[in-house]
Amino acid sequence: MKWPTALRKPFTGDGHKQMATKHTHAIGRMLFAPAFLCLLLFSVVPLLLTGYFSLTHYNLLDAAARTFAGLENFQYVLTDPALGRAFLNTIILVVAVLVIILTGGLPLALLLNEPFFGRNIARAIAISPFFVMPTVNALVWKHLLLNPISGIFSWLARAIGLTPIDWFADAPLAAIVIIVSWQWLPFATLIFLTALQSLNSEQTEAAKLDGATALQTFYHVTLPHLNRPIAIVVLIETVFLLSVFAEIFVTTAGGPGLASTNLTFLVFSQALIQFDAGAASAIAIVAVLIANAIAGVLAKAVAGRLEN
Repeated sequence: MKWPTALRKPFTGDGHKQMATKHTHAIGRMLFAPAFLCLLLFSVVPLLLTGYFSLTHYNLLDAAARTFAGLENFQYVLTDPALGRAFLNTIILVVAVLVIILTGGLPLALLLNEPFFGRNIARAIAISPFFVMPTVNALVWKHLLLNPISGIFSWLARAIGLTPIDWFADAPLAAIVIIVSWQWLPFATLIFLTALQSLNSEQTEAAKLDGATALQTFYHVTLPHLNRPIAIVVLIETVFLLSVFAEIFVTTAGGPGLASTNLTFLVFSQALIQFDAGAASAIAIVAVLIANAIAGVLAKAVAGRLEN
């Protein structure tokens, strides 16, 4: 029997396409599942436990006597002057380090981008501090460079007739800024150097032919090209600088007093020095909210720059 032409339904393969799409989605979910479980296990679960502990009276010396506290820990933390001082120190640390790495990393990247003898060796040396562990970095600065008795800086000060500075006693936060900046400066330099190598040389040559000076070429050609890398460096480094801990723990232990205590070290101090895990968890929740707010603002700013 032959069907009329109007009743014939051509084979389009839609059913096979749908089956293939479902199969592909199933495979994608299976491949994504391990990463999702790791994120859930190491990020979401600790955050939920921190939120739970922040609502309890939880002393680590008497863990069995844990009782429900409601919002008392948050009331205690938000009225404690230590939180305000730690927050101020955190902001000062982040802003100061960002200023140093941006104003220092950009000229260093411009220098390393120019051809000269031994440039590859100079690049390797300039980037190497980024690969030093924070603890080792802090120990080197504490005992070899900033030590008021045997440090290189104190020796140089005495050599020119000046009194050496006891950095970790008289200017502890400045010392932390110097140590952290030294480690994160190579990261900014590497990002800027990579961006400079992608700059079209025809643009700079055209600017020179038009009679532009080196400063005008930098301001009108090079700097706009580095707009996105600068935004990315600020975003990435801000996230990491908000959680600086090892340098403070090794050198000043947050002192003298609270002079070099940031939010991260305040959580550690409250939990493992004063053994008040409930209050420490409340501080951690506040710190997470602050960090997320700052990261959100920066992410929007970076997204706007990337769109432009």
